[in-house]
Amino acid sequence: MFQAYDPREGKRLSLLNPEGCLADCVSALPRPSDEEVLEAYRVMVLARQADEWAVNLNRQGRMPTYVLNEGQEANSAGALLALRPDDWFVPAYRELAGMIMRGLPLHQIYLYWHGNELGSHLPRETYHMLPISVPVGSQPLHAVGLAYAERLRGSDRVVIAFMGEGATSEGDWHEALNLAGVWKSGVIFFTQNNQWAISLPAGKQTASATVAEKAFAYGFEGVQVDGNDLFAVYAAVRQAADKARAGGGPTLIEGYTYRLGAHTTSDDPRHYRVDSEVERWRALDPLLRLERYLRLRGLLRKKDVQDIKQKCLARAQAEFEQAERLNDPSLEDTFRFMFHELPQPLARQLERRRP
Repeated sequence: MFQAYDPREGKRLSLLNPEGCLADCVSALPRPSDEEVLEAYRVMVLARQADEWAVNLNRQGRMPTYVLNEGQEANSAGALLALRPDDWFVPAYRELAGMIMRGLPLHQIYLYWHGNELGSHLPRETYHMLPISVPVGSQPLHAVGLAYAERLRGSDRVVIAFMGEGATSEGDWHEALNLAGVWKSGVIFFTQNNQWAISLPAGKQTASATVAEKAFAYGFEGVQVDGNDLFAVYAAVRQAADKARAGGGPTLIEGYTYRLGAHTTSDDPRHYRVDSEVERWRALDPLLRLERYLRLRGLLRKKDVQDIKQKCLARAQAEFEQAERLNDPSLEDTFRFMFHELPQPLARQLERRRP
């Protein structure tokens, strides 16, 4: 598949059109079952409702700065759907749908954005997931290390690492791809190219025509997919995972998508992009596209759509209230979660803090 969609030739994998119809070539590619597609749809609706509720909470003063996911849900939902539950998931900070797909409780995600360190407590055998990584471009190196460790253990687990296109300007990103190429690590580098690194457009981020083509400089394959198409994302990630398990090395996947909302609740995109661009992409909303597909297949009725939205909003509200009931983080947490064993200078400082 990757040879047929070489990004250096201007090719992009897209299987589900905006009207909800699948391309004929989908029969030759890995494809989720109807039950899995319906599951992904419910996850994406929950992510969308949770996202919108978090913004509402921020405006109420009940949620600190929050990172929005609107318009990008199919990337992480489709990717996690294509992987095994024990494959490693290394997120950046815009993978809410993938986190829900992996089984992370929504209240724990809200805890993280509420500034509570408990939001980052992820038992390894339960989630096989690293905490959210806010420093841009640092986590791909962690992913390469995980893949190397799994190889040493004789495991066939693969690792998927997410990042935005802004991360491709960071030295850590290039070091990670170089190491992965040399070691033939079982890593899938998934770059969500949402067109904007805060206010910097992708065209000023790189001179390359695509992010995906950068993979070839490091000795492995890259493919650009329609990141608003759950089926394209699923097919690319499944094939990349199968290749990695067989010892074929890493893959760079560029999910060509769009951030419909602001970068964070502290950002106002009206200062750097025009409404017509947003509306053009809104017509390609991955959630609407999947909804049309399910309705055409008779798997979803109009009434079901509203019921699912209402239930997901109620769940988001209840999950946040659960998180909000927990005690706020204390200053002592700054010391408590930095080291396994506190160095003596910090231990003395912590002791002075205690009444």
